[in-house]
Formats: sequence, structure tokens, C-alpha cells
Amino acid sequence: MARFTLPRDLYFGKGALEELKNLKGHKKAIVLSGGSSMERFGFLDRVSNILKETGLEVSFIKGIEPDPSVETVMKGAETMRQFQPDVIVAIGGGSTIDAGKAMWIFYEHPEVTFDDIKDPFTVPKLREQAIFVAIPSTSGTATEVTAFSVITDYSKKIKYPLADFEITPDIAILDTDIPQTMTPKLVAHTGMDALTHAIEAYVASNRSRFSDPLAKEAILMVYDNIVASYNGDKEARGEMHIAQCLAGMAFSNALLGITHSLAHKIGAQYHIPHGGCNAILLPYVIQFNAKTSLSDFSELSRMLGLPGKTEKQLTNSLVKSIQELNAQLNIPPTLKENGVEEDLFTSTLDYIAENAVLDPCTASNPRKTSVEDMKKILECAYYGKPVTF
Repeated sequence: MARFTLPRDLYFGKGALEELKNLKGHKKAIVLSGGSSMERFGFLDRVSNILKETGLEVSFIKGIEPDPSVETVMKGAETMRQFQPDVIVAIGGGSTIDAGKAMWIFYEHPEVTFDDIKDPFTVPKLREQAIFVAIPSTSGTATEVTAFSVITDYSKKIKYPLADFEITPDIAILDTDIPQTMTPKLVAHTGMDALTHAIEAYVASNRSRFSDPLAKEAILMVYDNIVASYNGDKEARGEMHIAQCLAGMAFSNALLGITHSLAHKIGAQYHIPHGGCNAILLPYVIQFNAKTSLSDFSELSRMLGLPGKTEKQLTNSLVKSIQELNAQLNIPPTLKENGVEEDLFTSTLDYIAENAVLDPCTASNPRKTSVEDMKKILECAYYGKPVTF
């Protein structure tokens, strides 16, 4: 038996923040934010004012860093235990929402440790004390609709993707005014993250007839809008906000693959933004997975109107089109061209490959993957050589 889970309510479109008024009847809300952009552009005040007008007492946790740490999560959970909110509202990028999800776990269950919940589907039952509202400011992670939260253990230099349907938010609000604040570089990285989510979901081992249409629509929307969004088109940027959410609905249920397994480990080692890691790795992983998923990749290529007659030609066209998108978005095509020194790469290659095999996303990759396979993919992504297996 399979499962398909989404937030109970999803509000979307211009001005969707007003739907926070539906929280009437709750008593206390704690609002989480990351960098200064949500405050600078007035969205944090707007959220706070709506909640107060609705009758809630409001407190804040601000300054959540990119790639939030275990320590940040534990500190935030303690703040929540002191304030006792019955609503947790996270507004910001994926890091802010991911941190909020993890804080929620330890707020409601102070007895558990991070080690207790870092394996998939080990989170205890939530919603005894609070519900969770996610308001994304970027258009990539789709954490507002997913069962995932990525938290970094800096002592081990490993990103852990926590995975459990318990942490799927109760309410997602996609206000298309908010992503207009993104910088072009952030548009590029988050957009390629969304594309990676959709393509990996389309070939993942847990894909279904429910997830496939969402993945395909997300891919079409990304191809239609990502470059225009990068160049500042407001309508395209709003479309990308919806596209990334559709991709999130797909991968939260179909799961992901080794592009993400490798990106989680590379990001922690080399500090390349997650979406940038995915953009670099995706063409090489498609080449690797083509051995088992050639017909699926060729189907995506046909859908996009890319050239080719045979399945191999069509899959090669898909790879080339992703590389061309990266070039249009000014994303360097290799790890080396992203500034990773060769000495650092060779000294961390084994560690990254070994930990990538252990990543939860590896289990749902369509092709079984060994440590040696991971090393070969990484080497190709570093030097820019095609993957041949």
C-alpha cells in the first residue's frame, strides 16, 4: 500500500498572506524568520500584524542561519517551550522553515535526541501542542508541502535530511508577492533545486500515478519560466513559486535520488548553496541513472519538445538542455569551476561518497548505487567529464 500526503490547506496567489486570518481561535503564535529580507521588505511586520489582529499573542525567533545547525534547532525548541505557542509560523527560505519543523519536534518532545530522529520515519507524533504554518520566501525547496527538514551537524560536516510525514506542515501559504524580493543568483539556485526535485521524483522508486503528473507539470513550468524569472519578470517569478510547490508535492511522496544524496554531503563540505550543487550534479546523475530510467528520461525530453529519435538521443538532449539552463543562469558547470580546490576535493572524495550512500535519498534512487559509483559521479562532476558506466 502506498501513501500520498500534503498539507491540509494550501493558500496561493497574490496577497495570500491574508489567509492567516483563518487562525482565529488560537492563542499564541511564534514566528520564525531567517535573514533580514522579510523584515526589510515589510513581510514580517505584515504577518505579525495579521496575527495580532486575529487575536493571537506573538513572539519571534529571528536570525536563523542558512543551513541551520542542530544547536540552532535545540535553542529554538527551548524558546518555544518557554513561550508555549499553539501555532508555529515560519516565513523565509527553506532553511528557516526546515529549522522550524525540527524545533517543533523537540518543542513537543524534549525527551528525544537528534540521534533518535535522524533516521527516516522516526519522528514521534506531533500536533499535541501546536500546528505548523509555512510561508516560503524562495522558490525551490518546497519545504512548505514536504515531509522533510535538512539540518546540519557541523561537527561531522554532514547534512541530515529528516524525513517523516509528521513534519508536513498543516498550512502552506504561497504569496506570490514574496519571491519578488529574491536576488537573481537566488532565483537561479532555487529554480534549479525545484527542477531537480521534479526530475528525481519522476524516476524515484516510490513514484506513483499521483506524483507523476505533479512532477511533469513542475518540469514544464520551470522550463517555461526560470530564465525569465532570473531576468526579473514578475509573472514568471510568481509562476516559479507555484512550480516549485508542485515539485515538492511530487518528491515529498515519490522521494528523491542521489543528486540530493551527493548535494547534502557536498554542501556541508564545500559550502556551495544546495540548489547550485543540484544544478551541477543533475546532468551527471541523469547519465548514471539512464541505465535503468532511459525511457522515463526520454519521455520528459519528448514532453519538452527536445530533439532526438532514439531514447538515448532524447536523454542526451535532456542532459544538454539542463547544462544550457545552467549556462543561462550563470551557474558554473563543474565543482572545480565553483571554486573547490583539487586538494580539498581529493581529500574529501571518499568521505563524501561513503556518506552519500548512507543518505536516505539513496534508497529511492532508481539505480542501485555503490560508494565507487558515487566517487565516479563526483569525479565527473568535478572535472566535467561525461558519466559512462
